[in-house]
Amino acid sequence: MTELSVPRLHSLASRLIRLYAGLAAYGIGIGLLVRAELGLAPWDVFHQGLSIHTGWSIGLCINIVGVLLLLLWIPLRERPGFGTISNVLLIGPCADLFLWLVPAPSAWLLRGAFLLAGVVVIAAATGLYINAGFGPGPRDGLMTGLHRLGLSIRLGRTIVEITVLAAGWLLGGTVGVGTILFAAAIGPLTQVFMKLWSPRR
Repeated sequence: MTELSVPRLHSLASRLIRLYAGLAAYGIGIGLLVRAELGLAPWDVFHQGLSIHTGWSIGLCINIVGVLLLLLWIPLRERPGFGTISNVLLIGPCADLFLWLVPAPSAWLLRGAFLLAGVVVIAAATGLYINAGFGPGPRDGLMTGLHRLGLSIRLGRTIVEITVLAAGWLLGGTVGVGTILFAAAIGPLTQVFMKLWSPRR
């Protein structure tokens, strides 16, 4: 083993830890928002709506939607990375595991705490797995693919998230104060955690 291979292996191990810790935490964050019952992120409103109508778990719906989005990457000429595939496979089961282990709280104060914790955990998780550098999630890749077709990232994201939010709401997904809080806070919080989790050079 050469001298250079040790730090490279250490760097790879560190990145993998960031990736998988971030994806697992993301699933936990989704579970916290579901258990709060005060409103979900737009994509999770859609996932929950699908779950209601299919009888599948919300985690399985997250997985299936992720796979379908990867199929949309083909005409958009996006290429999935190792992190993209891991994202599709891991977040859903982690959300389901949390929901299986943790019952919904009845007290409003505890539900509010679950909501706030869910938003913060998802932001922290996003910063972790993005900084791992193994590729975007399937939903992020959809945005960059639309950008390649000429839409701005902001416009593409707005159109897609309003569409999935409306579809999820029509399917019975939970829209509420948590949805508004998530939309307002997730960007700034993610930026904070992106800097916090950024690898030191």
